[in-house]
Amino acid sequence: MKNTNLKNYLESLAKKGLRADGRKGLLKIREISVKTGIIEKAEGSARVKMGDTDIIVGVKLRVGTPFPDTPEDGVLMTMVEQLPMASPDWEPGPPNPYAIEMARVIDRGLRESGIVDTKKLCITPGELVWIMNIDVYPLNNDGNLVDAGSIAALKAIKTATFPKLEDDKIIYEEKTSKKLPVNVEPITVTVTRLGEHLMIDTTREEESVADTRLSITVTKDNKIHAMQKAGFGSFTENELYECFNIAIKKSAEIRKKIG
Repeated sequence: MKNTNLKNYLESLAKKGLRADGRKGLLKIREISVKTGIIEKAEGSARVKMGDTDIIVGVKLRVGTPFPDTPEDGVLMTMVEQLPMASPDWEPGPPNPYAIEMARVIDRGLRESGIVDTKKLCITPGELVWIMNIDVYPLNNDGNLVDAGSIAALKAIKTATFPKLEDDKIIYEEKTSKKLPVNVEPITVTVTRLGEHLMIDTTREEESVADTRLSITVTKDNKIHAMQKAGFGSFTENELYECFNIAIKKSAEIRKKIG
């Protein structure tokens, strides 16, 4: 059940263009920091902080058989592990619906934008391909995990290098200088509606009382490749167009921030 008093308080701030964490502006993004190459055993990795939200993504490459309907394409798979230490809302055990949703949103943004040329991940058509496992680990949840996770995934993929492959077997101890065939750099921006107000980069507190949200993945050429709505509320047609414009503008801003 939503905290009505908290929602009323946050809405009253929003009417003034303010946020509970001190931000002035409903479309203001918290400070972003990015570090790459932080997991020695991964082929690529990145840690992203957005305000107090902290998340790590690792890319692990292995070889396996392709899907029957795409025999000449490598495989991309995304998994989210919710560590109980990262949020008071999370408990040990199998993935909860939010973890599944988060993994799907991040995966869809990467996959539908065509971040990696999967044809170039084929080793032997119909028999052997590279499989990319993208593992997402939130370390501290203060909201907007999808956007932070998407940035971390992008950075981890961009810095990933292939391990040595010999006689169809991977030698993980020997790294090569060959990078993954990255085509585009998708950025996901989640627009949240709280009452009559649209805002981005929401905190955990804001998310707990929000009406609905829409995650939109945009590439550098301002093309929208993926969208997913969450929450029980709805957007009007005009609000949807406003969401699209916000995502396009803010994805460009984020791209400059992260380099």
